[in-house]
Amino acid sequence: MDNSGRRTFLGICLAGLGALTAAAVGWPLFRYLAPRTNKESAGKVVIPEAEVKAGEAKFFEYAGSSAVLLRKQDGSLIAFSAICTHLGCIVQWEKDKQDFLCPCHGGHYNSDGAVTAGPPPKPLPRIPFSVAGGNITVG
Repeated sequence: MDNSGRRTFLGICLAGLGALTAAAVGWPLFRYLAPRTNKESAGKVVIPEAEVKAGEAKFFEYAGSSAVLLRKQDGSLIAFSAICTHLGCIVQWEKDKQDFLCPCHGGHYNSDGAVTAGPPPKPLPRIPFSVAGGNITVG
């Protein structure tokens, strides 16, 4: 085998190794960033009413993303997407202030999901739910 044959063989081996490395790194990254399929995110979420006390929020996963169920101080319930409308961070419930805070850029939402401060352009989207037999069914 001459030198050009060896170089060609070595080039093919290195290209194959590079392709395998790219696939080994790329596939998990793709699965992490790709949206979930309907099979993974379909269905309704059932939460016992007793788990959500007045003034408290219950975070859960719904339709492939974070959601929150809030029982206001007056006892009424409301469900929202927990994704900030600014850049997609997960909001946090501030029980002492009775509002939602986006930790990324300081956006604030009141207990109705309306923007009260910061950069978010829209209110938190509401999610339909029903209450029956001591259970809250979201979706």
